[in-house]
Amino acid sequence: MEKKTHEVQFLSRKGPYSHAVEAGSLIFLSGIVPVDIEKNIQITDDISWATELCLNNIKRLLEHIGSDMSKVVKVTVYLKDMASFEDMNKVYKTFFPHSPPARTCVAVKDLPGGFPIEIEVVALK
Repeated sequence: MEKKTHEVQFLSRKGPYSHAVEAGSLIFLSGIVPVDIEKNIQITDDISWATELCLNNIKRLLEHIGSDMSKVVKVTVYLKDMASFEDMNKVYKTFFPHSPPARTCVAVKDLPGGFPIEIEVVALK
């Protein structure tokens, strides 16, 4: 099985990892945090806005690779505070209105950069 990595300029990267890895017909996205490099915005306090920014970055990255949100099969959401779950979920539902993917949501003690959320996905090509 062939493996291909993808790097994009519109996402930050601080560490030895790829933004996305394609393996066969699957695309694995690294965790995406709420950063907009082009507008120089980092969201650390508003979970709704942070969720929207993460998912828009995921959407943009998938489209760059040749996929889209309808092909997402698995999502893992990391929340700094599980009390944010309902607000995150309201935004999340708008990105997956039909046939939502499998999802795991976990609370973590801390996230890099003090972000309130990080989201990773697996999608079909």
